[in-house]
Amino acid sequence: MRRHQTSRVLLLLVVLLSLPLVVQAEAKKRYQRSVHKYTVPEATLVNQEGRKVLLTELLAADKPVMVDFIYGTCTTICPVLSAGYSNLQRRLGPAAQQVQLVSITIDPEYDTPEVMTEYLQRYNRQPGWDFLTGSRADIDRVMRAFNAYVPNKMSHYPLTLLRGPGEERWVRIYGLLGTADLMSEYEQLLRR
Repeated sequence: MRRHQTSRVLLLLVVLLSLPLVVQAEAKKRYQRSVHKYTVPEATLVNQEGRKVLLTELLAADKPVMVDFIYGTCTTICPVLSAGYSNLQRRLGPAAQQVQLVSITIDPEYDTPEVMTEYLQRYNRQPGWDFLTGSRADIDRVMRAFNAYVPNKMSHYPLTLLRGPGEERWVRIYGLLGTADLMSEYEQLLRR
């Protein structure tokens, strides 16, 4: 009887000591990272200030670029993605202007420049972060070009695309990034 208790205690001890390793392994699986080549379509979109923006020119910036797909009335994934951009800008301070952040709406029928401006204000947007809208056809074309198309905004998923200056390939992050993860991915772009 005492032997069984000792065995159980030892087993419990092994399980408890292994738990941090399991938790750490699970934490590393929060997002999936892959590298892809995308062709940015020639699309003229409109930013939060109502100005027309040629997407190819904006994304060809000679600095790191990050792109996500969100919409102004989203209450699930989008606030987390936007908080990530906001936290990144805050952490970078004045250097935040050295990275181009781009959020592209997946709800162009609703997301007008006014709605996008209000949305960005909620997240303390700094210069260097643009929110873009356009015609449904152009938005769908952009989403398809980045393999991010969803037929219904309610079925969208957490996706962030990153590209370093002068790079052809994009890093595709599927999943929700914490600020530390986003900073780490950003720093990797700079080291290339």
